[in-house]
Amino acid sequence: MPIGDPVKRVRGARDILPDETPLWRHLEDVIHSVHATYGYRECRTPTFEPTELFVRGVGLETDIVHKEMYTFEDQGGRSLTLKPELTAPVVRAYIEHHLDKEAPLTRLYYLDRLYRQERPQKGRFRQFHQFGAEALGSPHPEQDVEIIALAYQLCARFQPAGLAVRLNSIGTPEGRSAYLARLREALEPFAEQLGELDRTRLRKNPLRLFDSKHAVTRSLLDQHAPPLAEHLSADDLRHHDEVRAGLEALEIPFEDDPGLVRGLDYYTRTIFEISSPELGAQDALCGGGRYDGLVQQLGGPDVPAVGYAAGVERLLLAAGDALRDEVVATPPDVAVLVLAEAGRLPALQAARDLRAAGHSVSLETLRRSARAQLRDANRSGARLAVIFGEDELSRQACTVKRMDTGDQEEVVLAALTERIAALLPPQSQR
Repeated sequence: MPIGDPVKRVRGARDILPDETPLWRHLEDVIHSVHATYGYRECRTPTFEPTELFVRGVGLETDIVHKEMYTFEDQGGRSLTLKPELTAPVVRAYIEHHLDKEAPLTRLYYLDRLYRQERPQKGRFRQFHQFGAEALGSPHPEQDVEIIALAYQLCARFQPAGLAVRLNSIGTPEGRSAYLARLREALEPFAEQLGELDRTRLRKNPLRLFDSKHAVTRSLLDQHAPPLAEHLSADDLRHHDEVRAGLEALEIPFEDDPGLVRGLDYYTRTIFEISSPELGAQDALCGGGRYDGLVQQLGGPDVPAVGYAAGVERLLLAAGDALRDEVVATPPDVAVLVLAEAGRLPALQAARDLRAAGHSVSLETLRRSARAQLRDANRSGARLAVIFGEDELSRQACTVKRMDTGDQEEVVLAALTERIAALLPPQSQR
């Protein structure tokens, strides 16, 4: 096979290299920890799902289903899709495994990779990572408040300054029907000014027009769209007021945004977004809301639910250098250096024994000069160097050097693990 140019990664995907992975691991640890404090349990779903799940759950006219999904046929002719979002898969798992039978309220969270074929830009990729939570079983406003508080706490943990919570209620499907008819009637005279996708939205689900990024559509909505709040029922308004009261009780700052509409079809009543000034025009860190009809829509029982989702890449971008300052590098405890050919096998054995005792160890395998090995041991930040030199090995010993002071001592090989333990407690004890 001829050798060609190097194969490069696919556009819209990215490599997470070793200088970044400590940041990711730290963020992931916090995500797991905070969800646990709220009583949420982790749920992991397959990378791909039946395409029908997203068509039924997310909505055929949404941008995700309409133009962003990675969909393919398997060898059996079934249409499958790489997950573009996580609420529908989690609800599918909830239904399929009858989790509603285990308890009246099910709290689940997730951290996973997703795939959308959209235009890559700052903080947005075609393969990206999301975390979030779903609470299934409670119709009451305090559950909405808990979800918003959970999302806010996690965002504030990494981006404490300038977070904005925008809140709205879009009511129930029954209450929205009259509003959709009125909105369609108000905008139909201007249909020819809309782009093709927005004309389709106007015909099939005019509420999706609020997601449009086109200046003409936004201008027409500002001028002619009737207020949605006028079509909310008394129960919708009471639910919204109780959500507001709950957020005020928890001292979570928020503002009502009557123009806020989430981009998925399954939402009811409460919707919210949390944004950061660090992200510029595309400032959303996370969002979510209530979706009381989705479980039944996907073939399950009539169970109310509310949830949120947040982008890991965008949260890392917003956190910036503050997160890097928080994550402490973890250099090896011990650098094992091999200066003599006879030391290669004893060095392997010593590294094995020290690791078994709980120490992190870097082992020289390049057969380099003593100077190069000592230079790299210093650069690595190792606290101790164990040196296998020819003279020491003739006495069945090695040299242990303290890298901070330069002090060194000779230690017999049989006592090496015990001596290192005295000089350096295992990681689990620090």
